[in-house]
Amino acid sequence: MTTESGADSEAKQPQAKKEAEKEKTKAAGDPASPQKQPEQLPQPEEDQESHRSSTSRLSKSPLRGVKKVKMMQCKIALLDGTDYTVNVEKRAKGHVLFDKVCDHLNLLEKDYFGITYRDVENQKVIWKKNVSGPWNFAFNVKFYPPDPSQLSEDITRYYLCLQLRDDVVSGRLPCSFATHTVLGSYTVQSELGDYDPDELGSDYISEIRFAPNQTKELEEKVMELHKTYKGMTPAEAEIHFLENAKKLSMYGVDLHHAKDSEGVEIMLGVCASGLLIYRDRLRINRFAWPKILKISYKRNNFYIKIRPGEFEQFESTIGFKLPNHRAAKRLWKVCVEHHTFFRLVSPEVPPKKFLSLGSKFRYSGRTQAQTRRASAQIARPAPLFERSSSKRYNMSRSLDGGEEEEEEPTPLF
Repeated sequence: MTTESGADSEAKQPQAKKEAEKEKTKAAGDPASPQKQPEQLPQPEEDQESHRSSTSRLSKSPLRGVKKVKMMQCKIALLDGTDYTVNVEKRAKGHVLFDKVCDHLNLLEKDYFGITYRDVENQKVIWKKNVSGPWNFAFNVKFYPPDPSQLSEDITRYYLCLQLRDDVVSGRLPCSFATHTVLGSYTVQSELGDYDPDELGSDYISEIRFAPNQTKELEEKVMELHKTYKGMTPAEAEIHFLENAKKLSMYGVDLHHAKDSEGVEIMLGVCASGLLIYRDRLRINRFAWPKILKISYKRNNFYIKIRPGEFEQFESTIGFKLPNHRAAKRLWKVCVEHHTFFRLVSPEVPPKKFLSLGSKFRYSGRTQAQTRRASAQIARPAPLFERSSSKRYNMSRSLDGGEEEEEEPTPLF
């Protein structure tokens, strides 16, 4: 048995340490050494599948999130007889289209106007599913200002004139022979300017339409007046036109067919001053807005609650029967809009109660008071615009004096 002394063992220890350190450095520098390679743990199959599905979900989610916006083509018939076509999103609100039309017309005092919708068959409908082709609209006056001279811009008065000319020609605004003569003469002055015999000739207004039943005698009277307007600008002629048109009894009256309590056919007219009752084209009653306490409808019945008179003690309710429920609701909405626009300083806030009774409909636009304040702040220079020609008679006028009646559209906004 051999044994080592303490001195020999101490001498061998540093050498062993040096040899061990050399082997360690060799192993670290050799990448092919299998002992020092880090081992990768195998992933379970479920983790691999979940990783793949999450990456695929991330790659597909942006495509799923992007919704295709469907655009619809809208065709709007303007007051000057032209059409304006524009594309809007299918789910856009009506005011989006209305604002686009007003921007196209360069119109700032737009609260007096609105748009109406017709389907492809030109029927009076609010909405129709599966409509093919473009949506057809018409731009027209919704609220007729009682005093057009308070309008700030000539372009606003011009479009109001175009609407009133159409009302006169279609017969919606009845006029006497003398009124037709005056309004026709201002229309001719606005479109043709001063009378010039060399340029215009002797029979220069025979094709211009300014009355539903236009006669040769009426045209001669119009020409006589037109010759006296030398130096009058188109804007001045339109102001005179409006000053005469606003005095007509049916100016700005929205008519609705109805029956009274006895079943007699009547017409209910809504205007800036209140509710009017007509029978056989004669006004038989008038209820001013301050006299009306409440308006309501139920099924096809329309009711107004009247404030008691000076010698009356109790309130009274008057009912009218309309053709159907939609007509009654339509009349009620027109009354709400006209009363709010012309009588209130600001629109009423719709009720926020969840279980509130009755309709939540309220007029949401600006009132006439707000519109006048906004018009007073218009600071732009007078916009330049081109005045268009009025409706002309076609070649069949001498053969057929009758004209096709157009069905009135249903205002939406």
